Amino acid sequence: MNRYTGRTLGIELLMLGVTALFFVPLYILINLSLKRTDDQSSPLAPVTDITFQNYVDAWQQASLGQALLTSGFVTVVSVTLIVVTAAMAAYRLARVARGWSRWAFYGFMVGLLLPFQLALIPLYTTVRDLGLLGSPWSLVLFYTGSQIPFSIFLYTGFIRVLPPEYEEAAAIDGCGSIQTFWRVVFPLLRPITGTVVILNVLQVWNDFLTPLLYLSGSGNQTVPVALFSFVSQYVSQWNLVFAGLVITITPILLVYFAMQKTIIQGFAGGLKG
Repeated sequence: MNRYTGRTLGIELLMLGVTALFFVPLYILINLSLKRTDDQSSPLAPVTDITFQNYVDAWQQASLGQALLTSGFVTVVSVTLIVVTAAMAAYRLARVARGWSRWAFYGFMVGLLLPFQLALIPLYTTVRDLGLLGSPWSLVLFYTGSQIPFSIFLYTGFIRVLPPEYEEAAAIDGCGSIQTFWRVVFPLLRPITGTVVILNVLQVWNDFLTPLLYLSGSGNQTVPVALFSFVSQYVSQWNLVFAGLVITITPILLVYFAMQKTIIQGFAGGLKG
């Protein structure tokens, strides 16, 4: 029988302190979003005169409705293409026992080492020549290509520890390679797929530089670029910035909490492999 000792109490107090420390930024974010513009009190001081007008102004002035639609479209389409492409490619790389498969995998891994800034100008000129500047599809192409190497890395490690007996049984029943993948293998990839989805969603949703380059001057702006309109060299409307942040992080938090169990299982499965 475990006894409740002073050491146990100390560990619990330490964990509570760490938890409170992680909640401080969230508290400051919400606290400042509810303060009036002329309130000059400390960010840690609880707001006394609560106002929700910051949320209304942030929504209207930054056109957050349109920005959320653009970010949502780019994120959903990009992550869908990443999952489908990376899962299918990783399946062949993990199951084909040939020399080219290993070298192809290493080729994809090179994509993890090369900084994206190295291809910043060539990519911009390519998107311009394709006539996609100002279009959300330019971001879809960019994110799909740039995130596939990392996603293949995660999928390949997970598939390698899956027993091949399921696929052999499907082949005996007459399933082709494509049917085997979609009906047998892909459902088994649910834990790592959750991890791939949430990591790529965070990357695509929060990216600032790429939408600023490819969508600048158009009516299609993503959430980070739209919020940047409240920050200038001389005047920064921080109350509106924080109110906008609260609005825009809510969808991501909902997705994370909905997929939390799957994400943890995916990380555990990847570490095991």
